[in-house]
Amino acid sequence: MLSAKSDVQVDTAEVRVTEWRLAPGSATGHHTHEMDYVIVPITAGEMTIVAPNGERSKAQLGAGKSYFRKAGVQHDVLNETASEIVFLEVELKP
Repeated sequence: MLSAKSDVQVDTAEVRVTEWRLAPGSATGHHTHEMDYVIVPITAGEMTIVAPNGERSKAQLGAGKSYFRKAGVQHDVLNETASEIVFLEVELKP
């Protein structure tokens, strides 16, 4: 699987904003979120989420439809569709 592309746009003492681009067939790689975060989808699409135990689920993204998650989430995010997925990840620093 290809690696997703990330671009840190803002990194201050309070917040880090990263643009993520997942081309078809790409993945973020398994990771743990160390901070609370907000995802702001730029494109609509469907992501495949893989939990540490290998369980897979689908997440629907609506362009501009943000969602919040607490620190500690562990997963890999895959794009198994034919279209690029783009979103901003806003991490809230303690």
